[in-house]
Amino acid sequence: MRSFIIFGQPVAKGRPKVTKWGTYTPEKTVNYENLVKMSYIEAYKDEKLLEGDLEVTINFYFSMPKSTSKKTKERMLNHEIMHNKRPDIDNCIKSITDALNKIAYKDDNQIVKIKASKYYSDEPRTVVFIKKIREAEQ
Repeated sequence: MRSFIIFGQPVAKGRPKVTKWGTYTPEKTVNYENLVKMSYIEAYKDEKLLEGDLEVTINFYFSMPKSTSKKTKERMLNHEIMHNKRPDIDNCIKSITDALNKIAYKDDNQIVKIKASKYYSDEPRTVVFIKKIREAEQ
């Protein structure tokens, strides 16, 4: 299993922007995907690309609103109150899995199982676990 942390507020994959000069990915998305790549490479720079079927678990930890009361903050930190606001979890997943193409694995179509959760935290970050699914489980 490989695991690593991306420090900072999680960022959802932005929709491509279309102009009369062409299509481009929003700068915020490009910057975050580069951060994801750098975080992975820092942890696994000498490792080969993962092959075969993969299971990915991603835990997103978002900052709490500044106006949160102490009681509510405690409930958020204990995961009694989950992060059910924007950004959507599927777009957050996409920013991670797309960034890891050709960095951690050949292609994100190798991911056959995924688990993801959104939480509140005092330390915004994303924790990623990538596990190769053994032949016996297939």
